[in-house]
Amino acid sequence: MRQVNIDESWKPELQTEFDKPYFGNLIDFVRSEYGNFECYPPKNKIFAAFDHSPFDKVKVVIIGQDPYHGPGQANGLCFSVADGVPVPPSLSNIFKEIKSDLGKPVPSSGNLERWADQGVLLLNATLTVRKSLAGSHQKQGWEIFTDAVIQRISDDKQNVVFLLWGSFAQQKGKNIDASKHLILKSGHPSPMSANQGKWFGNRHFSQANAYLKSNGLNEIDW
Repeated sequence: MRQVNIDESWKPELQTEFDKPYFGNLIDFVRSEYGNFECYPPKNKIFAAFDHSPFDKVKVVIIGQDPYHGPGQANGLCFSVADGVPVPPSLSNIFKEIKSDLGKPVPSSGNLERWADQGVLLLNATLTVRKSLAGSHQKQGWEIFTDAVIQRISDDKQNVVFLLWGSFAQQKGKNIDASKHLILKSGHPSPMSANQGKWFGNRHFSQANAYLKSNGLNEIDW
């Protein structure tokens, strides 16, 4: 049985994945990459999304694609950056939509750990990347693993809100059980999509909270 340094609550859900050959190959690849190149996020934050959001606490899932590949940006949560790092354009548009939707002021920090600690699983499809090389760790096994994560949440939990922004996230979430979860879709918050009218006005944050409240769950303080 392979041991993975991840929050204990996830191990019963994901142990079958950890024991599969592809995952062993993936870990070997990641170790080699981190040993020979500068990679992100820091090794102790590769599974940060899971550590901040234990399985039993997950209420919302947001699906991203790749970690940021610039120095000091990635902190293991999709769309999130470390404190003190300039807010990236997509995240800036997320904050603008929250302000429009909920009237909340735009925060000065792009660190979304405060969301994650409330049960928002900020899941990138690929959990690692080599410095300055977007997509460099794709097709090594991470996508298989994160597909399995989404499937476990869909199968084993109820009343989770899935926020699928852009075609990539919508394709990755195509097997979510809509009969027991809320699936909200819109364009991606990136400037190209947002400026074409596919992002602003989606009101996903108020809709997510209304659904959680209607199912007796605490709303997210976005």
